[in-house]
Formats: sequence, C-alpha cells, structure tokens
Amino acid sequence: MEEVAAAHSATMDRSRSDRFLEETEGGPRTLRRSDTAVDLYHPFTKTVSPRDASEAQFDQSVYRVPHLRDLADNVGRFPSPLATAVATRSLGRSFVPETETILADIMSKKDAETVSREYLRGGPREYTAFHPKSVKAAIVTCGGLCPGINTVIRELYMTLTAMYGVEEVYGVRMGYRGFYSPELSLVRLTSDWVSDIHHRGGSVLGSSRGGFDLEMIVSAIAAYGFRHVYIIGGDGTQRGAQAIFEECCQRRMCVSVVGIPKTIDNDIAIIDNSFGFVTAVEEAQRAIRAAHVEAISGYHGIGLVRLMGRHSGYISMFATLASGDVDVCLIPEIEFDLAGDCGLLSHIERLLDTKGHCVIVVAEGAGLSQMLRDDDDADEAHDASGNVKLPNVGIWLSEEIKRHFRARGREINLKYLDPSYEIRSVPPVATDTIMCTLLAQSAVHGAMAGYTGFICGVVNTHHVMIPLREIVRKGRTRVDLSSRMWHRVLASTLQPPLRNQSPRKEHDK
Repeated sequence: MEEVAAAHSATMDRSRSDRFLEETEGGPRTLRRSDTAVDLYHPFTKTVSPRDASEAQFDQSVYRVPHLRDLADNVGRFPSPLATAVATRSLGRSFVPETETILADIMSKKDAETVSREYLRGGPREYTAFHPKSVKAAIVTCGGLCPGINTVIRELYMTLTAMYGVEEVYGVRMGYRGFYSPELSLVRLTSDWVSDIHHRGGSVLGSSRGGFDLEMIVSAIAAYGFRHVYIIGGDGTQRGAQAIFEECCQRRMCVSVVGIPKTIDNDIAIIDNSFGFVTAVEEAQRAIRAAHVEAISGYHGIGLVRLMGRHSGYISMFATLASGDVDVCLIPEIEFDLAGDCGLLSHIERLLDTKGHCVIVVAEGAGLSQMLRDDDDADEAHDASGNVKLPNVGIWLSEEIKRHFRARGREINLKYLDPSYEIRSVPPVATDTIMCTLLAQSAVHGAMAGYTGFICGVVNTHHVMIPLREIVRKGRTRVDLSSRMWHRVLASTLQPPLRNQSPRKEHDK
C-alpha cells in the first residue's frame, strides 16, 4: 500500500507540474526540471538564458574587469599555488571560472522580462598572472577611520604570504602621501607585526586625507617595483585609485591596482554594504540608549544624538530602526522646517505634551540648507580631500531647540551626545570582521589572477569584482525616501513630514 501511495503521489506531482507548464505562456522556454525525479523545480522558477551569439563576447562585455594581459606586456601564466602547495591544496578544489557572474537585481515579475546587472564573481582562479616570488605588494589606507581597517590589512598580508607564498608586503604610511614623502618610510610587514592588529581600532599604518599627487605616486610605485597595490578607502580614495590604474595603463606597467571599499557611512554604490557599517550601527545604540535614559529621567527631557553621515543617512536610519526609542530621525536626504505649525519645533512640543520626553537622531549632513540660511556669512571651507566642511548640526539644533522653548517660557532638559569619534575608533564586531577577512581574500585572489582596476565588494551576499570606473561613475549612494526601508523608519518613529508645505505643492509653485 505504501508503494501504491508513493507512486500515486509522484504521478500527481508530475501531473500538476505538466499542467502548469502547459498553462504558462512560454513555459517550456522559461522553466526547467531538475535532473532528479523527486527534486522538481518550483513552478515559479525562472531560468536565465545564455547570451546570444550576436551579442558581444565575454571579453568585451560591459561587466568585464580589466586584465593585465590586455594592458601590459609579458604577463605570465602560472598554476595557482593553492592547487600545488601541500598546505593549501584543499583550497584548490573550488576555483572560480572566469565566466561565472553574480546577478545584482533580484526583483522580478512573473509576467515580465527580467533584466539584471551582473558582475564577475570573486575568488581564486586556477591560474595566476604572477609568480608569487616576483610579487612585491603595497597596502595603503586613506580617508577617515573606520572599524575593521586593521583586519583588512592583516588578512591581505596573511592571504598573500600564507596562501600564495608572496615574500614582500609593505605598508604605506599616512595615506597617499606615504608613497613619495621623504618624511615617511615604508613598513615591511611581518607575521609578528600583524599578529594582533585586528583587535585594535584605527589604522596601524595611519591614514590621512589629501596628499594625492598622481605623477609622484605612480613614479614611486614603479621605483619601488610594486606589482600589487591595495588601496583601502571611500569614494574619493577610489577615484584616486582609478586615476592610478589609468596612469599605470598609460605607462604599460604590469601592476594590479585593487580598491577595497571603506566608508563607515555605507555610501558606496552597487555593493550591499561596506565594512564597519554594522559596527557603527551597533555602537550608535549605546548613545541612543543613553539619550533615551536621560530624556525619560528628566522633566520635559530631550535626548539629541548626532551620528555620522555627511551625504547619506544610512547609519542614522538603521540605528533608529534598531533602537525603537527614537521619535525623530533627521537625515541629509530630507528637507525639514524648524518653525511653523508643521515644523520640527512644534512637533517636539507635541511630543513633550503627550509623552513627556523626546529622542532625536540627526545625521551630520542633515539640515544644511537651514543652517546656511541662518548664517548668510558662512564661508564654504573644504578639507584636504576637497569635502565641504559642514557646520555642526548637533550644536546648531541644540541651540535652536533651547531658544525656542526659552522664548515660550517652557522648561526643558536637553542632553546632547556626539559619539562620532568613539564609533570610528572601535574594533569591528564579528559580522564586520568576517566581511573584512573575505574582502581581503577576494582582493588578493583577483590581483594574483591578473585582474586590475577593480574594487571588491559584496553583491547579493556574493563577493564580486566591480570595475573601478563603474564605482566612480555611480558616485555616492543615498537613502531612497520612497524605499520600504525608509518607510519602516517612519512607521517606527511616527514622525510627520516636518514641512509647512508639502514638497509637491512647492514643486507646483
């Protein structure tokens, strides 16, 4: 009886599947079955067809990562040490083919054609373009601090030396200027030197803004004989990396230039997120919790927390969502009014009347138009990287709130917290540590295989190599105010638009 029931069940499964194929327009073209009889594909499974023969060949396709064999002379081809060395032989069982890609866009409609960007998958290749003994590698960190930098440095060194057998790895001190400054010398990295640096915050190599002199940097790379250059930094740093890559191409230099995205603000395009971001959100919780305790413990208490985010409010957005105690979240992407019946100050009054307290999270780039409007004489100063120096929105907002309630004769207890430098300086949490480790490994695998002019990152949870030119072209990414994630934040804070006139009416005007 059990055999009869099993046979009947299999027949019914096949019947349902066949009927679905018949009823679905173009079913046999878009659907397929598994090779096993019992593991039928789900009826909503889509398949991605191979490229047509008429389309560009793989080597000319838009997602193609530059390779040294196309840019320089005398590029080698060697069996990967991961397959030949006794210590790493097990790693050679999972080489990634050069034609394997990751799709970036996972949203699809069952009745429409699905179009997706795709990027070359990262990982070890069966053949390398460099003999390990010929490689001299340089590692440089640029821009602001971020949790996880030291973990990336350590793992770059360990992957180069322990996995591939590279003997010379150098650290470049204090950012781009360390390549050519007579006051700064290179650091020869050793196992002892990097052994415990992943437990520390900051950058053991030092980091700085500015100092980018393309001619002197590339000349130094040639003079030192570097074959790999690993550049850890954010949007501006990667623009510099692209310029270095292009100059190396002009000079026909056989150098792999690899970018590793570092931005605590999480504003680099395409990738899922950058290392240090999860740690920043976690550390921001401490400040928000402290602000909440201060707010509920005082008469008409207001807790105000300023978080990082010059151009993008991702840290503030995710920290607000994770907290559950925030009443107002202000990010650079939104405009808000201070005064007026629908402005921020009136909303704070209503919160104090109804709840007795208020917790506000503000990103450092929020309210810029309001601050500049209040200070007509403000000069637009720039830092060494060319970024506009922003006035401190936390202090400005704190003074505006105090002034507003003082004018109305209402008592408030406002506590202002700015944990920005504390967050930047801590070691990474476990999730970021793992990401740093895998990013560094992916960077080395790509460089050893001969790829250059790329940035390594995570797209749809897979490690990929993205051409630097694509990152530069996209620029910084910002919070999408029409996204479900921002709507979730609004559902958590229940904050109104904080505008006296809707943006649509202003646009119509």
